[in-house]
Amino acid sequence: MYLLDFGDSMVKLENAVTARYEREGHKFEILVDPYLALELKQGKEINFDDLLAIDEVFKDASKGDKQSENLLEEIFGTQEIIEVSKKIIKDGEVQLTTDLRREILEKKRKEVIDYISTNAYDPKTKAPHPPARIENAMAELKFSIDLHKNAIEQANALVKEMKVLLPITMEKVKLAIKVPAEHAGKASSIVHKYDVLKEQWQGDGSLIVTFEISAGTKTVLLNELNHLTHGDLESKILEE
Repeated sequence: MYLLDFGDSMVKLENAVTARYEREGHKFEILVDPYLALELKQGKEINFDDLLAIDEVFKDASKGDKQSENLLEEIFGTQEIIEVSKKIIKDGEVQLTTDLRREILEKKRKEVIDYISTNAYDPKTKAPHPPARIENAMAELKFSIDLHKNAIEQANALVKEMKVLLPITMEKVKLAIKVPAEHAGKASSIVHKYDVLKEQWQGDGSLIVTFEISAGTKTVLLNELNHLTHGDLESKILEE
């Protein structure tokens, strides 16, 4: 089997799909990792060592017919494989099997749900909406996941539609916590993993911290701190 040698980073041919671009009657094809190709198409930064199965541009990848270097220079203005690959993927089409398309759509659907359950919440209760509630809303709204749009963009669009069904917002909440002196030192290393607005060490050694944080992340933070302090923790949502 012909593989590019990038150490441990390589795409097996049986896992690669064809990305195709046509221009002036000519076809340009490369063999790529389907997941990374779609991420690149959505504007994400990817590692090209992991993207390409073969360091070559073809006229017909299935037959192994290589495209001429002169034509690459004429159409793309370069023969550099990374630059040519970017153009092929971004302006061309990534060929996916039905099963692979279904698998990628399901993965993206879960990413959308996870993002909303972590970052959105009920403005009345300040509590996040559980994934099952978000799934039900998606079904009721008949919201379709787009293969070629990133998960965050689609999550934001879904939240706007969900507002007709239930109270929901993506605005962050302000949370204040107070940790007793005996736990404050260890708690400090935890709180600085999050977006701290203000930190105050008290005269008795206790620690007061104010965060700007999503509802789902708030739950994770409080779980961490409650575990550390064995529940000896004060917390309060601050109203604007």
